[in-house]
Parts: sequence; C-alpha cells; structure tokens
Amino acid sequence: MLESELQRAQLAGTRQRAEAAERRNDEIKAHDAYLRQETGQPWGEIVGRSKSLARALTLVERVAPTNACVLLQGETGTGKELIAHAIHRLSRRRQYPFVRLNCAAIPTGLIEAELFGHEKGAFTGAVGKRIGRFELADKGTIFLDEVGEIPLELQAKLLRVLQEHEFERLGSTHTQKTDVRLIAASNRDLAQMVAARTFRDDLYYRLKVFPIETPPLRDRVDDIPVLAQHFLQLHARANNRSITTIAPESLAALSRYSWPGNVRELSNFVERCVILTQGATLEVPAGELKARPNAEDASDESLERMERQHIVRTLGKCNWVIAGPAGAAAKLGMKRTSLQYKMQKLAIARI
Repeated sequence: MLESELQRAQLAGTRQRAEAAERRNDEIKAHDAYLRQETGQPWGEIVGRSKSLARALTLVERVAPTNACVLLQGETGTGKELIAHAIHRLSRRRQYPFVRLNCAAIPTGLIEAELFGHEKGAFTGAVGKRIGRFELADKGTIFLDEVGEIPLELQAKLLRVLQEHEFERLGSTHTQKTDVRLIAASNRDLAQMVAARTFRDDLYYRLKVFPIETPPLRDRVDDIPVLAQHFLQLHARANNRSITTIAPESLAALSRYSWPGNVRELSNFVERCVILTQGATLEVPAGELKARPNAEDASDESLERMERQHIVRTLGKCNWVIAGPAGAAAKLGMKRTSLQYKMQKLAIARI
C-alpha cells in the first residue's frame, strides 16, 4: 500500500517536472516569436539598420551558437549589454540563466565574493553562505561588464574558471564545477592595459577569442531617426504622454549632434524632451545640440585638447569631486571609472 502511494507520488512529481519544462520551452519560443514580430529580427531592443550595426550583428549570429568567449569593446553607451543578451538568446544556452555583473559597480574587495561566492565566516560580515555569479550561471551565460576593473590579483582565478571550469568559494576548500559561457565587455583599451601590465596578457587573449566592436552612434547616423522614434514611443508610454511625431528639423538637429554618450545619451535626451513637451509633436531644444565636428577639419590633437579642457572645466566646477550625484562624472554623463581612465589618459591632475 505504502509502496503504491510512493510510486504514484514519484510519477506525479515526474509528470509535474515534465510539464514545467514544457511550459518553460513554450515560453521561450513565444518570447522569441514576440521579439521577431516586434522588431523583424531576433535582436530584442537593438534598433537600427546602419551598415556598422549590421556588421556587428552578423558577427553575433556567427558566434552565438558556439561556446566561444566573446569580448565586446566599444564606448560607453553603445549597447554592449543588449548585444550580450542577443548572443545568449541566439545560443543553445538560452533556456538557462543569463547572469550579469558590472565589475565597476562592485567594491574591489568584494568582486571575488560576487564572482565565486563565499562560505559563512569567510570574512567579516559573511554571516551566511552566498552563491556566486559563476555558480548561478551554470549551464547558462555570464556577462562581465567593465571586465578591465577586475583587480590584477583576481584575474588568475578568472582565467582558471575559463580554462578548467572550476573554482572555490571564499573560505572553502571544496572545488566547484561550472559550465558557463563568458561574454566580457569593456570600454577601456585592454591591449593598452596589457602593455601597462595592469591586465594579464593570458587572460586578455583568452577573452579575445571572438572580439566584437560595438559601433558608436556617430558611425550610425542613419539609425538616429529610427532610434529617436523608438525612444519617443518608449518614454511617451512610460510617462503617459500622447506624443507621436518628431518634426523634420528636430530630426535633422538630432542627426547632426555627435552624441558622446552614444545611444544611452540619446535615450536620456529624448526622455527629457518627452517630459518638457506639451503637444503631440516632440519639442527638441535644438540649441543644446551643437553640430558634430567635421573630422576633416579637426585633428585628433585638437579634439583631445577640447575634451581635456571640458573635463578640467567640469572638475573645477565640482571642486574636483569625481564620484557622487554632484560629482564631475555625473555632470559629464560618465561612469566614475571611465572619468578616472580619461583623466589618466589625458594627464589630468589637480595642481
């Protein structure tokens, strides 16, 4: 009698797990079908038809079905995380987790615990066991944004995970196995960091199995009207506004601007315009959009000098405070680490 009830319970459990797996598979198929219907391509929120973007997406299609490491490089705000999502969605791992970590947003001393987890009592404040991102991403994809911010002493452990597929939690001697696909991203020049001995060369070459450059918005001028309309619909819906059109002269002004903050800056600017607009046509303060510099008329040296002057001027206004909501990084629309890298590159220091 008891054996029969146990068998029925086991059978019911097996059936429930099979039904749950089937529902999950149906959800994935439905989600992919929705994305294709909405965008005409399996790229989710990636919008645009420019040749430079098409080249990047062609590479995405080629590498997605493989298990190769992908290194996404490009300026801040070019949509590296969206590209990483697309690679995962087109891969054989799409039914498993997509786990992301912005290495620049985590204090240096805590990155190892975030990546690999820790046991109770491993360090002060470790009141319980914590599962790391590599363990969470097992059989799926892990996306490490701003990978150049990982401390040099931790890079060897990351390399070991990529090569041996194993690691230990902090405070543990038990070796954990993991099967993950790594996508890394950086807006810093990792090759330059290797030359400066601030990034391991063996890790760099391991990450750079398949590099993809995300194009800046200034190389995607044809996409600006499409992106502006996309962000208009998005932010108008979010702010409950009935704004449907953008005047041709406003689109022309948007297309002439250089967008140093790239797609993210365009999105933020359109959102602000949506909030300020009263009628059905988006009101764009064209005076805030200076014409994009002509590359033929301006040398790299003069552009670099202008950039340096702008950063120094902003730092002065912020009393040389870099971080925080009132700091220079926020005023410039940059991450703290990006501004510090720029200051180092342009030899900016407080006198």
